[in-house]
Amino acid sequence: MALLIKKFGGTSVGDLQKIKNIAKHISISREAGNDIVIVVSAMGNTTDKLTHMAHSISSNPHKRELDMLLSTGEQITSALLSIALNEYGIPAVSMTGSQVEIITESLHGKARILEIKTERITDYLNQGYVVVVAGFQGASLSHNGSLEITTLGRGGSDTSAVALSTALGAEKCEIYTDVPGVLTTDPRIVENAKLLDLISCEEMLELASVGASVLHPRAVEIARNYGIKLYV
Repeated sequence: MALLIKKFGGTSVGDLQKIKNIAKHISISREAGNDIVIVVSAMGNTTDKLTHMAHSISSNPHKRELDMLLSTGEQITSALLSIALNEYGIPAVSMTGSQVEIITESLHGKARILEIKTERITDYLNQGYVVVVAGFQGASLSHNGSLEITTLGRGGSDTSAVALSTALGAEKCEIYTDVPGVLTTDPRIVENAKLLDLISCEEMLELASVGASVLHPRAVEIARNYGIKLYV
């Protein structure tokens, strides 16, 4: 039995029908006897909408409150997908970054992951659940020992997925996005962009440095450092 980490980006979960389609896709993987952890982004442009709301109220919203606000986007997706999976007869549970205990730095808006405690996820997997994790977020420890919600910055759900792959000992991490894989250039700009069958982490980081957005650079760095295979 393999452990699969699957990350679905904002376009992939852009509406309720797409969320239902993902649930059907997961049912096939479950039938093959795999344990599955799913990491999700916010639906469509939810993060942009929430950011706009905050800046409509304040020209300089407090970064802690922004993290509280923006983290709700992924929480909505994770709960909806969990509901869809259960509707299809697949036991599933949604978890926030803080519930998982993805421990980060205290820097709001672009925190880096320090540690992931895997006990709760492992316990759910052992009980036969698919675990749906809200990406892009974690929690830092305050001075009094309580948890404070943090976010990982744009593209942070990729980082969440790869970091979870490392912590849980998965061999690979599957990234589902709105393009068919890693391409030589942006297909929305250049029609004859070519699909790459294989690319090294160093080459992927170089593409990211010149604007390729298919994978977050921090996610690629973690994959390189810990030997995680990424499938896009």
